[in-house]
Amino acid sequence: MLDAKFMRENQDLVRQALENRHANWNLDLFNELDEKRRMFISQEESLQAKRNAASKQIGALMGQGKRDEAEAAKEEVRKINEQLDEISKQRDEADGALRDLMLRIPNIPDASVPVGADENDNPEIRRWGIPREFDFEYKAHWDLGPELGIMDFERGTKLAGSRFYLLGGAGARLERALINFMADTHGKRGYKEWWCPALANANTLTGTAQLPKFEEDLFKTTDGLYLIPTAEVQLTNIHSGEVLDASQLPLKYCAFTPCFRSEAGAAGRDTRGIIRVHQFSKVEMVKITTPETGFDELEGMVADAENILQLLGLPYRVICLCTGDMGFSSAKTYDLEVWLPCYQGYKEISSCSCCTDFQARRANIKYKDPDKFKGTRYVYTLNGSGLAVGRTMAAIVENYQQADGTIKVPDVLVPYMGGMTVIGKQD
Repeated sequence: MLDAKFMRENQDLVRQALENRHANWNLDLFNELDEKRRMFISQEESLQAKRNAASKQIGALMGQGKRDEAEAAKEEVRKINEQLDEISKQRDEADGALRDLMLRIPNIPDASVPVGADENDNPEIRRWGIPREFDFEYKAHWDLGPELGIMDFERGTKLAGSRFYLLGGAGARLERALINFMADTHGKRGYKEWWCPALANANTLTGTAQLPKFEEDLFKTTDGLYLIPTAEVQLTNIHSGEVLDASQLPLKYCAFTPCFRSEAGAAGRDTRGIIRVHQFSKVEMVKITTPETGFDELEGMVADAENILQLLGLPYRVICLCTGDMGFSSAKTYDLEVWLPCYQGYKEISSCSCCTDFQARRANIKYKDPDKFKGTRYVYTLNGSGLAVGRTMAAIVENYQQADGTIKVPDVLVPYMGGMTVIGKQD
């Protein structure tokens, strides 16, 4: 959530930034609600001052034996309280309307973010690895996986519906191997691992901005809880409503969770295989840091995600998302895209974002640094996939397939696969 004072004092900047994001917002409504709210606050303060003065007068009049005058002052206080109740009610209504409006306004892009219309305007930053040239007819993971008996799309659909799948035998083991490998690797780079609930309440999802704007993308239970779309939701909100000490920062967290997305806005996209599904595994990274170090920490987070791909030997590229392709909470985002032979192109496997104080303001996460400033400041929050496990599996199946129809296990995963070096046909 943006700061109302900042929006009030920088309306041209905010207007241009949101135009660059192709985001609509009602400036007139913001000004109206903001002015109403401040007017009611001013009226409240004036009435409270009158009430306090009248209350003090009552005590003095009673001490002087002026009972009739004291009773008149009491009646004045009663009337002031009635006025205060009405003004407070109006202020609460204006507060609620203003907050609802602001919860639906996206973050301001950082000045370093390229201005663009959509994904076609995302500049490439760098590439790593060379896509493999096959000397045999390679197969897509949605064909090779079922042939080997490690993926089953038909039975997954039978059990739960479209965009669900089963993993069997070495496929199930490869999923666990990737999760453990990713979590262990991030742990060695300073991330504290957490085991999180797969359900979250509305306040938690509001803190990271999935609610209220993106409720249609979430699965909701009958008792008002939601299945989480990413561990970012839980990891960021661990410290909601808290004031941290500067000496604790940066905090670096990671967690494996199942993730659930309705993909309401993705009809017809990537319908084959395990690229875009309703349930998937992901190891997520989150950082909580100071404003001064936020964007440096973003570069470090991208390097941590790249490290996983490099250890797995998977070719990838890094792009910077332009203003028209950024996520709602982000001030700057890098996407990592892995090479997938079935697409003859690169496909997103990680998205790393600095959200500045946008989420911290919603979740009320602050820190104090007595040596540098008085009071408290909002932290900066960052999140990134480290990595999406299903997409990583798809990339391994396709990039490591062999002419005899088997799949070579990447060297770093062999210990996690119990010494298995090749995945062949499963019974």
